[in-house]
Amino acid sequence: MTPSRMTIWLLAALALTLAGCNDKRDPGFQGWVEADMIFVSPDESGRVTRLLVREGDQVKVGDQLYSVDDDLQQADLNQNKATLANAQQTYDRAASLSRTGAGTQASLDSAISSLRVAEARVNTSETRLARRKGFAPVAGVIQQIYFREGEMVAAQRPVLSIMPPGNMKIRFFVPETELPKLAIGEQVKVTCDNCSADLTAKIYFIATTAEYTPPVIYSLDERSKLVYLIQARPSRPDALRVGQPVSVYLNGRAPVADKVPVADKR
Repeated sequence: MTPSRMTIWLLAALALTLAGCNDKRDPGFQGWVEADMIFVSPDESGRVTRLLVREGDQVKVGDQLYSVDDDLQQADLNQNKATLANAQQTYDRAASLSRTGAGTQASLDSAISSLRVAEARVNTSETRLARRKGFAPVAGVIQQIYFREGEMVAAQRPVLSIMPPGNMKIRFFVPETELPKLAIGEQVKVTCDNCSADLTAKIYFIATTAEYTPPVIYSLDERSKLVYLIQARPSRPDALRVGQPVSVYLNGRAPVADKVPVADKR
């Protein structure tokens, strides 16, 4: 390599090094997107007979999501209805005898009690039967399906999960020195790969306990290691995805590089 070429190469390398030193972009605080899912499950075990939604479907409150076999619940209802019919006949007979003075008050009271118990059992059976169908308790997107048609699901095991837009949240950690700059309700700027430039979130939770606990005697170095969990609700949850990494900037700060003077081109 000739001296002139060597000089040019060294100058170019030096320029790149200086540019790297001057590029002091604010990296923000690294975080990720999470959501509090709503899990829909049957009260009793059974086999999924119908699945009416797919992952990614939008559902409204009250939309039917699935059905679980109801043979046992239907048989229980039929039995309790038969018991109710007998209790009704016993009550009618006791009431008729009481009106004519041929029956006793004790017999009438017993018939009334039996009738009320039978009615309560029928109501319980009807409720159990109705709950073999799963309905959306909230509006949102079907996030994941855990059991499909033909599969057995245990009692209180979710068949599927729903993600309401309002349950989306951004979780990030800030060092102890940044806590005085934060407050509940404060807006922060959010950025992510190929996302819109106007994404923001509002802080709704600031942890009171550090994620890292140093020894009893705090030194300056140890205090710098303390971080606190912050959670914020995004203003546009539809623009984010669960598990997506994001960068968070406090007080509306944007990731803008420091300005450096540029020499005039000749």
